[in-house]
Amino acid sequence: MNIELHIERLVLDGLSVEPKHRAALRSAIEEELMQLLMTGGLSPEVITTGSVRSISAGEIPVATHPAPASLGNQIAQAVHSGIGHRRADVSRQRTRIR
Repeated sequence: MNIELHIERLVLDGLSVEPKHRAALRSAIEEELMQLLMTGGLSPEVITTGSVRSISAGEIPVATHPAPASLGNQIAQAVHSGIGHRRADVSRQRTRIR
């Protein structure tokens, strides 16, 4: 399966990223998200529709001065939680917790 991902805009509310760190952050997000999608795939909903208008990835804990690579990985994991394939047992656990 080929996956083409286009992120038009990424909004990081309450987080200021210095211009000198933006390229490293972008690269970390792309690399981690690519790895997550290659190993976990896409959710059936995304496969069916072919696109997603927006994703609310929720909140992630952020250190005072996070390293771009670490922050990028956290962001990618949050995005993947909105578009990635979730195993059935994980979905059941989430349903019970709610």
